[in-house]
Amino acid sequence: MSDHVFIFDTTLRDGEQSPGNTMNTQEKLRVARQLELLGVDIIEAGFPIASEGDFDAVRQIAKLLRNCQVAGLARANDQDIDRAWEAIQVAAHPRIHTFISTSDIHLKHQFRKTRDEVLVIAVEATKRAKRYTDNVEFSAMDATRSDWDYLCAVVKAVIDAGATTVNIPDTVGYTVPHEFGELIRYIKKNVPNIDKAIISVHCHNDLGLAVANSIAAVHNGARQVECTINGIGERAGNASLEEIAMILKTRKAEFNCDTSIVSEKIYPTSRLVTSITGTLVQPNKAIVGSNAFAHESGIHQDGLLKAKLTYEIMTPQSVGIPKSSLVLGKHSGRHAFRDRIENLGYMLDEKELNQAFKRFKALSDIKKNVYDEDIEMIVMDEIYKTAERCKLVYLSVSCGNKIVPTATVKMDIEGDIVQDVGVGVGPVDATFKVIKKLVKTTSKLEKFSINAITQDMDAQGEVFVKLSEKGLKAIGKGADTDIIVASAKAYINALNRLEYMKSKKDKGNKIWE
Repeated sequence: MSDHVFIFDTTLRDGEQSPGNTMNTQEKLRVARQLELLGVDIIEAGFPIASEGDFDAVRQIAKLLRNCQVAGLARANDQDIDRAWEAIQVAAHPRIHTFISTSDIHLKHQFRKTRDEVLVIAVEATKRAKRYTDNVEFSAMDATRSDWDYLCAVVKAVIDAGATTVNIPDTVGYTVPHEFGELIRYIKKNVPNIDKAIISVHCHNDLGLAVANSIAAVHNGARQVECTINGIGERAGNASLEEIAMILKTRKAEFNCDTSIVSEKIYPTSRLVTSITGTLVQPNKAIVGSNAFAHESGIHQDGLLKAKLTYEIMTPQSVGIPKSSLVLGKHSGRHAFRDRIENLGYMLDEKELNQAFKRFKALSDIKKNVYDEDIEMIVMDEIYKTAERCKLVYLSVSCGNKIVPTATVKMDIEGDIVQDVGVGVGPVDATFKVIKKLVKTTSKLEKFSINAITQDMDAQGEVFVKLSEKGLKAIGKGADTDIIVASAKAYINALNRLEYMKSKKDKGNKIWE
């Protein structure tokens, strides 16, 4: 039977302490609700004595959650502990988390107290918290820079005083994995009553080792990890919850440990925290970064298409991401290109595929990102070339905040000059409606996108339009310094392609599936 590793989430406390991540009470409640759905065991809701706002948020979270333990942080003094209990006492499963430093650096420069004095303070704080609840956690701040024997003495004393969880923080992100693992082993060996408490770890990422140190601690007997969504937190952040959870899930045979995390809810939770804090996740972030399940290398893409386990050690679905993405670029091969072409609905023979792939490679050398619209345009330009049945002759649009958008369009349709006027909810809509009327098409607009292809105020705009009719779909492209003109050109371009495809289909040529 595997051991359970408790996940202690401190996004709402330590995570919020990082610059730019401040949340109001309603936002904290949304995150707390999502964390409970995610399956975390303990949520550190905040630091109740810090402010009235923090107190209120902690209290509301304590009222809201019924499954998670809710912890309130308190320094090792009576006022903090009393205030923390006042905030969390309404929780279904309350926890008081009290702390004081044990490193000589902190004792000398911050607290100006002796080791003996700090030992007494730690014990008295634990006892006071124990009056309120049996669920007491004690943290030895800056534990990794503390004298190990003194740290063990403090841990033993607070367990005797009633602590059921003892936290060994790497407060400034100083330690390295082998050293931290050895420290956890030393504590287990040299604290005689350690079996009466759970060893927790709280690692910071100043050297980029927060997750590695946390995992080393678990490997050596720690059974609670304190972490945050997306790894947000003081300075360089905390250990990342999603990485901890997926390491233990993916390498279960190595650790023989499990968590209560519902991994499929990891990505939605990450996105929620991002949307609330505005702190973006770096693209190459493990598990939840935009590139975490994206593959561009042709070798990797080929392997992935043959068997996903070749280059993915977990499925994107296992963390709540719908699917992997094959990012097409200059490193992509024919296999991935063919797959994308077929997924877009095009069936090309070998000659057509070679022709399109050559054009794609040329484009990928000059364009940073090659999108589906680019690929469809290649197919349209190279394979489904067509004469211009319809041409734009003249376009005039009037719009503003006090008039109804109106478009006047003159077109050449197979040599006949036609003109009409129409209105819409906006200038583009008005233009499209008039064109649709003049051409007498029943096609539907499926997609409309704009991209600036030059810079400055006179930038040229590139518009993509996708139309569908009777199972056929066509992409049109138009470019102009006037975005309305570019939109009209794209729409007409798509109509021309659609008519060409319809004519081919009517003749029995299989050009689209």
